[in-house]
Amino acid sequence: MFGRLGRRAGRQGEPVSFESGAGLVSARVRDEQGRPMPGAEMSLRHKRSQRVSRTAADDFGLVVCTAAAGNYEVSINVGGYRTVTQNVDVATGDHTALGEVHLIPDTGLRLPEAGEWMLDPDHTSIRFVARHIGLSRVHGRFTGFRGRVHVGDRPEDSFVEVLIEAASIDTGSPKRDEHLKSADFLDVERFPRLQFYADRFRPVAGDQWTLDGTLNLRGASRGVQLNATYLGLRSWNGDRLGAVATTELHREDFTINWQQTLAKGLVVVGSTVEIRLDVQAVRA
Repeated sequence: MFGRLGRRAGRQGEPVSFESGAGLVSARVRDEQGRPMPGAEMSLRHKRSQRVSRTAADDFGLVVCTAAAGNYEVSINVGGYRTVTQNVDVATGDHTALGEVHLIPDTGLRLPEAGEWMLDPDHTSIRFVARHIGLSRVHGRFTGFRGRVHVGDRPEDSFVEVLIEAASIDTGSPKRDEHLKSADFLDVERFPRLQFYADRFRPVAGDQWTLDGTLNLRGASRGVQLNATYLGLRSWNGDRLGAVATTELHREDFTINWQQTLAKGLVVVGSTVEIRLDVQAVRA
């Protein structure tokens, strides 16, 4: 639960200044073992106006939010843990210190049973985003793929493998897609498939996992780390598990070096490509 409340401004350093009519709310968020929880979200919902302010904890679990004076419902949560809430009065020019907040794991987030789980292509997406001339973000996807998740007797012993048809790339522009399929980029004639395999599953906290694996793209194999969020289990036309995962790739690591440069050295296509996977897998 929340620690003892106290109102102090600048107790351990320089005085804290506030905008007129505002106050400060802070907490230190820790897990059940007392470890800091970076990224924990604190939400302040004003009781009368229903206005909501949100902010995330830093690497040490410290979360700080400035809010207009008033009565708030304060919620602190991290995926995979039970949300903690309490009513708080925020006063002008005051610091409401909630102290240490210890979150308890949500035991309702059940892990999948051991066995084979096949990707459902109708409810799974493999998407990417790249920068174009430093102005816009080009969004694309691969529409042809198959894969499976093998869940081990221990979750840490699981593995996942995915095969992607390179020619299925789709950015909504046929002309651009043809260029991406050419030897300048994916070179689909020589390298028709991308392959990803990961066999190191590491729990981070709550519903957060890290997957370490290898991506083979255009004949080059490189280590890739996925930051994954496990979404739980559902029953709908079979038993299903859900997850989302993100990572970043650098084109040059896979010998995709094509580039054009505009005035003042501005590149046409950015080097970094953001990847997002939305996964549903059905128990075989």
